[in-house]
Amino acid sequence: MKESYAARFADLLEGIAARVRSLTVDRLDRGITLTAFGTAAAVLIVAALVLISVALFRLLAIATGATGAYGAFGGLFLVAGWLSWRKGRQVPEEPPPGGSE
Repeated sequence: MKESYAARFADLLEGIAARVRSLTVDRLDRGITLTAFGTAAAVLIVAALVLISVALFRLLAIATGATGAYGAFGGLFLVAGWLSWRKGRQVPEEPPPGGSE
């Protein structure tokens, strides 16, 4: 027996809906899940880094006193800032040809 046109049309619409869902919603669902887990991981990593730095500061403060800990951390940030400043402004050795003379 032949299927009725209504049943074939319903199957066609169901197939189209499944295909559209697989092309749009399923991809977005995967992206949203990855974004949520990535954001949670980034927040946890930043929190861990903050807590580790506080623990290191306190251990250093026990060993050298508060002034020594502030000096060590200040020197560390001073060196890091100097290195990033040096990396950020790389000036060429010679001026480019055809410049203003």
